Amino acid sequence: MNERDLDSVAALEASLQAFPWSRGNFADSLTAGHSVWVCRLGGDLIGFSVVMSVIDEAHLLNIGVCQRYQGLGYGARLLRHAMECARLGGANKLFLEVRPSNERAVDLYHHFGFRQIGLRKGYYPAAIGREDGLVFDKELA
Repeated sequence: MNERDLDSVAALEASLQAFPWSRGNFADSLTAGHSVWVCRLGGDLIGFSVVMSVIDEAHLLNIGVCQRYQGLGYGARLLRHAMECARLGGANKLFLEVRPSNERAVDLYHHFGFRQIGLRKGYYPAAIGREDGLVFDKELA
């Protein structure tokens, strides 16, 4: 991902989430030096991932794939790439949070061997109130 991608990434995020990251959030991740990637198909941006690494741990901050291409393996490719980049960067473990209502993502994380290690009460904004966040981790070494 680079600065030229920010408008497209923010638009994709807005199409996927009721409470999306802003363009500024993605720009901040670029500036901070996070591992930020896009997935393209025929030149079209169809997915992205953002991973923050700190010493020997990494945190998957955001990942998304265009709805039209979900279920076709692109999310798995992005996740696999994010894990490999984190591992090569020295991380032994990757953490993430996910909404319980995002069953497709929960299934993907389980498929890749992530395990639930916690619950963050009221972590995400929701249409009415807040939604919990499931905390997952996976050993990378």
